[in-house]
Amino acid sequence: MEIRYASSNKDAKKYDTNRLREEYLIQELFKPNKLKLVYSHFDRIIVGGVCPTTETLKLIGSKELGSDFFLERRELGIINIGGDGVVILNGETFEINNKDALYVGLGIEKVSFKSKDPKNPAKFYLNSAPAHFKYPTVRIGLEDAKKVKLGSIETSNKRTINQYIHPDVCKSCQLVMGMTILEDGSVWNSMPCHTHDRRMEVYLYFDMNEDARVFHLMGEPSETRHVVMKSEEAIISPSWSIHSGVGTAGYTFIWGMVGENQTFTDMDHVKMEDIK
Repeated sequence: MEIRYASSNKDAKKYDTNRLREEYLIQELFKPNKLKLVYSHFDRIIVGGVCPTTETLKLIGSKELGSDFFLERRELGIINIGGDGVVILNGETFEINNKDALYVGLGIEKVSFKSKDPKNPAKFYLNSAPAHFKYPTVRIGLEDAKKVKLGSIETSNKRTINQYIHPDVCKSCQLVMGMTILEDGSVWNSMPCHTHDRRMEVYLYFDMNEDARVFHLMGEPSETRHVVMKSEEAIISPSWSIHSGVGTAGYTFIWGMVGENQTFTDMDHVKMEDIK
């Protein structure tokens, strides 16, 4: 498991491009027959990617967690961005196909992943947070997610926010997770931007052409920076940072948040004249 320690807003504004990418960007999440985990000390979220092809891959405990198994003291959100797949929890099978999600509660001892077709493998994206209560496991299809439509074609940000792991859809201790799908011609997300010092957030960009890039904006509103990202890369957003992006072409992104509350609309909005 890769460890990323938390960084101060006062330090981050002095980082050059390479240091920004080293601290916040997460690459190579979906290598065939590999499971990648990144442990961030921002609210102790774990970000992961699993791409089983010919093998069944298992999520196991580690020294970093200090527990006998991965979900002994954690909850887990899974969204599949690849081909059809299966998640097996203590022997119970859940079919998780493209853009399906699964909430897995505290205490599930055995977690494994496999694809239905090795030539079109599943790509399971993971967010996990510490948990102190066991909520039921829930499978959530795209059609089950709560829909929130925002933006307009005129401002290039018409989009549908699909809230999967959200108090209105399924219970969780602190994890909130969903997927935002932009309409054709829209390339902006989360602009005008905001922060929420009560929660940190992670974005995963995907459904992009090979040559397309997203210029992800981060930093304090008065000290913005950007990180250039390609498809299937994730980025850690500290609670003090804005999180917004503009693409050279269309894209979809998954957002996941952990922290003090689960109130999606609890945002500190930033006026355009205050962004620098």
